[in-house]
Amino acid sequence: MPHSVTLITTIAVSFGLALLMGLIANRLKLPVLVGYLVAGVILGSNTPGFVADMELSAQLAEIGVILLMFGVGLHFSLDDLLAVRRIALPGALVQIGVATALGAAVAVAWGWDLSAAIVFGVALSTASTVVLLRALEQRGVLKSVNGSIAVGWLVVEDLAMVMVLVLLPPLAGWLGTSAGSPVDGPTPDLLVTLLLTFGKVAIFIALMLIVGKRVFPWLLWHVASTNSTELFILSVIAVAIGIAYGSAMLFGVSFALGAFFAGMVMRESDLSHRAAQESLPLRDAFSVLFFVSVGMLFDPNVLIDQPLRVVATLGIIIIGKSLAAFLLVLAFRYPLNTALTVSASLAQIGEFSFILAALGVSLGLLPVEAQSLILAGAFISITLNPLVFQVIEPAQEWIRSRSRLARVLERSDDPLAELPMSVASSYVTNHVVLVGYGRVGRHIGEALIEQGLALVVADQNREMVEGLRKHGIHAVVGDAAEPAVLIQAHIARAKMLVIAVPDALRARRMIETARMLNPPIEIIVRTHNEEEAALLRRESGGTVLLGEHELALSMTRHVLKKFGK
Repeated sequence: MPHSVTLITTIAVSFGLALLMGLIANRLKLPVLVGYLVAGVILGSNTPGFVADMELSAQLAEIGVILLMFGVGLHFSLDDLLAVRRIALPGALVQIGVATALGAAVAVAWGWDLSAAIVFGVALSTASTVVLLRALEQRGVLKSVNGSIAVGWLVVEDLAMVMVLVLLPPLAGWLGTSAGSPVDGPTPDLLVTLLLTFGKVAIFIALMLIVGKRVFPWLLWHVASTNSTELFILSVIAVAIGIAYGSAMLFGVSFALGAFFAGMVMRESDLSHRAAQESLPLRDAFSVLFFVSVGMLFDPNVLIDQPLRVVATLGIIIIGKSLAAFLLVLAFRYPLNTALTVSASLAQIGEFSFILAALGVSLGLLPVEAQSLILAGAFISITLNPLVFQVIEPAQEWIRSRSRLARVLERSDDPLAELPMSVASSYVTNHVVLVGYGRVGRHIGEALIEQGLALVVADQNREMVEGLRKHGIHAVVGDAAEPAVLIQAHIARAKMLVIAVPDALRARRMIETARMLNPPIEIIVRTHNEEEAALLRRESGGTVLLGEHELALSMTRHVLKKFGK
């Protein structure tokens, strides 16, 4: 053939084999993610047979990361990020420090020099946002409080890794390399580089939040006014990839982080939901290439040559940093379920770890063996991550079956976990208990308060509960699926329970507790699924509202009203 078809070949073979391996994984009752990773191993240079173009595959995977992070930004507002800043910012930074220390300690025990040990530890400290998002989306908890905390946590990690990647080259001489000895200390050039790096990132974030919040929604609306679907989709993709590329070239910010902020500011547009829906097929298709590219980098021989070191690396990724995050979340007095969700989210490593490992080797800071161990840790931890999420429920039940341990972990002495003694008994009699004060719950709560009805809110977000109490609204923090939280909201004397969180499993537990303590209580619950709605109606004996159905009824009533019907 007279022209090169390398790109077409890479895409065709990657998608085809990923489909085949995904189907096989699904038939074996394994996550399809495992099939994508295995397809990458088959296409990689470490196994016999056809070898895909590694560089092209990596760039295609990067497009997938950009589109996926852009989609996350479309659903994750600045308010969401600020709402979890008190736990996400210190939690992520402390967890990075703990994981880095664990990785460095193990590497020093292996006889590596300190610079290699530190870079190795940092590479193990950051989780893959792509893997996390797929896990949260598959479980329907991306928009929950737990999902917001986990995503916010990883956004902070991504910011920290951007700083590390930019600062590592000028720091290489100071840290020392495997070929030489470290210099005496930081140089003036290094300090200038530090200031420039922080300045660039600050300018980028400021531009996105000040200028971008005005320009991008306007652009989206202007393109939509042409009534051209093709132009609308093109504008979404152009903004996502263009901003990601521009942020990397001009400000040294990663593609993923640039795309995230682009999506976050475009969320200000009323058309953000349409943008998210119409870019979804491309996001899903290219995210598959990300997992295939991870598999291509994996060398199965490391499992034979260094099995104990692979196990140690996995121990740090899956147990070490996850345990650190678990204890940190509990230390911030969040519920046990939140701590377990964040821990499972961090029990893997991904794209930033690969980039950092490659940079460390190129600078002479890391031995090639370290890169192989990092890739092995990523491959295995990503494969096991769906199973780690499945352990959340059994782990929760096991801890709660040990009542003394559960009491310690749930921190029952938390002042926000119970109503103040000053609350009058008459106020918590025949009142409304509202579970969840998010996008839906907030509208309900404001309407009830405006009508002068007695209200007690139960929410997992500590910052939300603190804010409500400052405004004179009675609220308790915790997972209302746990009886203790509803008891603190005085469910036994309530007239109505309104469940404004779209989590059928947790809603069923709340209903069970409410019916046990207050049989005649009226219950209203929301859901997004017909099957779940039918199940909840049978179990609750109350009113179950299906989002799409209620929207259709409202629109129908409006139309009939206009025609005088």
